[in-house]
Amino acid sequence: MKLKELKGKKVLILGFAREGGDTLRFLRRYFPKKIIGIADQKSYISNGREKYVIWHLGKDYLKALKKYDVIIKAPGIAPYVIAPFLKTPHHITSQTDIFFENCENTIIGVTGTKGKSTTASLIHHILQSGGARTRLIGNIGEPALSYLAKAKPEDIFVYELSSFQLESLKVSPHIAVFLNLYPEHLDHHKTFGAYAKAKANITLHQGTEDFLVYNAKDAEVRKIAKKSRAQKLPFLPKPKRGLSPHIAGTVPALAAVEPAILVGKLFGVSDSKIKQAIKNFKPLPHRLEDIGEYKNIRFVNDSLATIPEATMAALGLLGNQVATLIAGGYDRGVSMTKLARRIDKSGIQTLILFPDTGKKILQDLKRKPTNVFFAQNMKEAVQLAYQHTPKGKTCLLSPAASSFNLFRDYQDRGNQFTKFVKRYGS
Repeated sequence: MKLKELKGKKVLILGFAREGGDTLRFLRRYFPKKIIGIADQKSYISNGREKYVIWHLGKDYLKALKKYDVIIKAPGIAPYVIAPFLKTPHHITSQTDIFFENCENTIIGVTGTKGKSTTASLIHHILQSGGARTRLIGNIGEPALSYLAKAKPEDIFVYELSSFQLESLKVSPHIAVFLNLYPEHLDHHKTFGAYAKAKANITLHQGTEDFLVYNAKDAEVRKIAKKSRAQKLPFLPKPKRGLSPHIAGTVPALAAVEPAILVGKLFGVSDSKIKQAIKNFKPLPHRLEDIGEYKNIRFVNDSLATIPEATMAALGLLGNQVATLIAGGYDRGVSMTKLARRIDKSGIQTLILFPDTGKKILQDLKRKPTNVFFAQNMKEAVQLAYQHTPKGKTCLLSPAASSFNLFRDYQDRGNQFTKFVKRYGS
């Protein structure tokens, strides 16, 4: 939505976390005295002293929607949640939509079910090594609009895009990077088809002067790429098997290095600089992060593995060194059958499971490991890991599920894992 279209409209910011706060600050630059509504299910917000704001807080916050013309929705709020509270006509938009429709700079959009954070960071790192002025924004970086307000003509935005951010997008990036597509966030999108449709927006609105860098090995991604009008740059992920656990966390193991290289070449970065940038790249926390060796057991934090395919990839990379797997979490309706088959074929001796998907994993196993435990918190899980992991082997936290039933988020889950590993390893 163009900024000029907001003039004279009643605007509501729906959801007031980090992104909502950034949206309000951005709008204040252009509409310093405009009355703006803010709706959030929290009953109290600390910076509620903002001028020219009408607050709609607490359990009935969605009732405020009918009073406004434009709703700037937080990405995590599903359309079906707000649909009963909407009047006609309504314009539903988002921070991502506003950014794309008002940004005149080059945008590199990165999406995929897994690997997008690391890949976006790697692209950012490679382009910087070639002298480009890049800004890493979206899920992995800072909220987008704060950068749009102060953008310089030479700025290049590397934007990590989730399905939530993409689902209402009307403008696609100049360069789209599409890594993979597996079932996820089905509690939000309801069906895999709806999830795939949201992801497809990264290329749906591209033209013939744009570029789509895509994983030609992924059948679902290929289907979407086939319909794209952009210039297509396919890649085939190279296997990264055989990595020993102590170096797994020092390479972008789950990142697609190949698309980052292709993007670097689009911007004229030399092969030598690309190679050096990959070598110097520091992996992100909670993504096959090597915590270290304690009591002769190696611990690896892969808390960002929120779908079965990510855990399967981690097991493939670390191999039979993994003797203990900590898995399970919030049930979003995703099948655990493929993961169970992968565990059946592994050398895992101890399985430590969190509710609720831990039960699904156990039910789908044909060959149960020697030790199977259910843990209600991370402290208990780590204590069990120390008791039952053989010396010289690896304990891997790779949940294959979201964290919200027991933890604030995947970061909290990974941080707790690291904390208790170090506490009981001293």
